[in-house]
Amino acid sequence: MRRLFPSSFYNLLTLIGASIAAVSFGLIFFLILLESMTGSPKPYMGIIAFVILPSIMMIGIAIAVVGIIREHRLERKGKPHGLHLPQIDMNKPSHRRAFALFSAGTILLLLFSAFGSFKAYEHTDSDQFCGQTCHTVMEPEFTAYQYSPHARVGCVKCHIGPGADWFVRSKISGSYQLYAVAFKKFPRPIPTPIENLRPAQETCEQCHWPKHFYSEKQHVNTYFTSDEANTRWTLDLLMKIGGGNIEAGPTSGIHWHMNIANEVTYAASDAQRQVIPWVRIKGPDGKIETYRSADNPISNEELATLKERRMDCIDCHNRPTHIYHPGARSVNHVMTLGWIDPKLPNVKSTAVSALEFPYSTKQAAQDSILLVIEEYYATNYPEIARTQKAAIERTIVEVQKIYSRSYFPEMQVNWKKYPDNLGHMYYPGCFRCHDGKHVSESGKVLSRDCNVCHTILAQQFERDTLRLSLGGVEYKHPVDIGDAWKETNCSDCHNQK
Repeated sequence: MRRLFPSSFYNLLTLIGASIAAVSFGLIFFLILLESMTGSPKPYMGIIAFVILPSIMMIGIAIAVVGIIREHRLERKGKPHGLHLPQIDMNKPSHRRAFALFSAGTILLLLFSAFGSFKAYEHTDSDQFCGQTCHTVMEPEFTAYQYSPHARVGCVKCHIGPGADWFVRSKISGSYQLYAVAFKKFPRPIPTPIENLRPAQETCEQCHWPKHFYSEKQHVNTYFTSDEANTRWTLDLLMKIGGGNIEAGPTSGIHWHMNIANEVTYAASDAQRQVIPWVRIKGPDGKIETYRSADNPISNEELATLKERRMDCIDCHNRPTHIYHPGARSVNHVMTLGWIDPKLPNVKSTAVSALEFPYSTKQAAQDSILLVIEEYYATNYPEIARTQKAAIERTIVEVQKIYSRSYFPEMQVNWKKYPDNLGHMYYPGCFRCHDGKHVSESGKVLSRDCNVCHTILAQQFERDTLRLSLGGVEYKHPVDIGDAWKETNCSDCHNQK
């Protein structure tokens, strides 16, 4: 019988290697076909189809090549070589039994292996794998994720997404992370932003359609001051969301920054993108305006060393899922809901103080919060401690819940570690650029005027008259600090480290 390949190809080692390579290639082809036919491809499909199986195929090819080289060497040395396979004679009962058992065992092994591989693949695609099974170090992120607006969006949808390109990028960086977790070399807290995260146009904007980011939205904020009476005050804002749509008019408002008609590029001088000394804006007419910070001047040589980034959703909505709420904001929220009784004297300041103490472990924090609040009222308000025991106990439970969601001392994680660029109350946020100190060569200034993004429709303090105007009222600070609030960033006071 005439052979298709040279005789050196016909040996057991090459046969095994070729079989491995052929099976791997067949599976790659099948998975690519499967991914092209499904409407919602799985992000972790890439690890099998484009990483694991090609690696196995290359190993099979390498084994086959080794077998060929080995055959040539044996031939040169005059030693016996060639393909020597076991002879199976189906006329012999013992051979028939062995063949039947081997075939049945092989089929069962393949079935169970396929089922187990699928279940393993399915698990790696789950949120539990990302947050619990493998990445125990990610407890803070997983906890925050469960209470976020995107709690029903899978981790891999944003962190990887479909296709092989970004999958490979994320897993290359993940290789070091695996080593860091295994040998406890990981930083505490985990640094952000993530450098290899997909652009928002390929993730966020698949659900949040940019052309419909327009109009205005009323936003009502309720606060309690840190005085004995927990004075309540409300602030009604008309948020100028804006955006761009040919039917809704020109691009305007907060979403003017989006890549609908304008292109905003910036360079940050720090890893967390909080200090931005340089901004470039390209309008729909192609005109370019460059702004430099007077507070953080930067030379062209220094600018050349910084990475330029085109602005997208994540530059403002940088905590869309892993949100660590400031203690004061969380206490305001539960007091507004009535879960913490605002009639308890100094409950706002007491709760916030209990939250912000630097505890060593989560259990120590939970125990200390109970003791701090109980002892405060027992010492300063013994009558209230006796008559309002249920309200105090409810306060303790709510404060402990707040702590469990946003404070993780073992990982050195709390709300101060991760700036939230949405707004400007506790972090620089908008004022990173809109500080009134970024000036272009033509003299234009990136405005610091609050009315650029919102209008204050109404403001009212408890036991005070309502200040209301559809045209907007001037903001009044709850504590008399003169005009300092007009020039000082809110975060300079509200985020004391």
